[in-house]
Amino acid sequence: MATKKSKITKESIVSMYMNYTLEHNEKPKSVYLFTKMNDFTEAEFYSFFGNLENIETVIYDMFFEKTVELIQKDANYETCDMKSKLLSFYFTFFELLTANRSYVLMSLKQNKNQLKNLMQLASLRTSFKNYIAEITTDEILIEQDKLQELQEKAIQESAWVQFLFTLKFWMEDGSAAFEKTDIYIEKSVKLSFDLMNIAPINSLIDFGKFIFKEKTQKN
Repeated sequence: MATKKSKITKESIVSMYMNYTLEHNEKPKSVYLFTKMNDFTEAEFYSFFGNLENIETVIYDMFFEKTVELIQKDANYETCDMKSKLLSFYFTFFELLTANRSYVLMSLKQNKNQLKNLMQLASLRTSFKNYIAEITTDEILIEQDKLQELQEKAIQESAWVQFLFTLKFWMEDGSAAFEKTDIYIEKSVKLSFDLMNIAPINSLIDFGKFIFKEKTQKN
């Protein structure tokens, strides 16, 4: 009796793509070869993705979606303040990245042109900024409407830059269980909120000492 073929889904294609990339140390050469090797049709592939590059972008968006799904399962999440929500997001997101570290490192280092590597994060950037907009609370915003709108955009952009710095730190982190990344997240998020509250000095010094210590240990 013939074995029933598994249903092709977006998630299964992503899984096959990641496995292929890791096992062959390169991306698939074409949709035709990729689908033939994994025993499904090009028509099935194109029902979910426009091209192979699109998968790379979707992977990071799927990490984001899974992160939000997990943190929102916490019964206390909705009553948490913005800082606590952001910390939950960071710790959960980087746990997912750690579970897929080999692929993430390969994909974000595949091109010498770092800008091309970061293009994979384009959709994640939009999703992340929207998330920051959702959790931004009124108490950290200025009253005037025009200033408030500018401040909201500034918060979203600065949060994305902070995220990229955290991602870079994690990629270079060689500590056991990536405990230094956890410290980095705690200190950088604390500093960002202190800066918004215009009370940055102690956190700035503390964060600066941590970064200086890391740099001197590597040199």
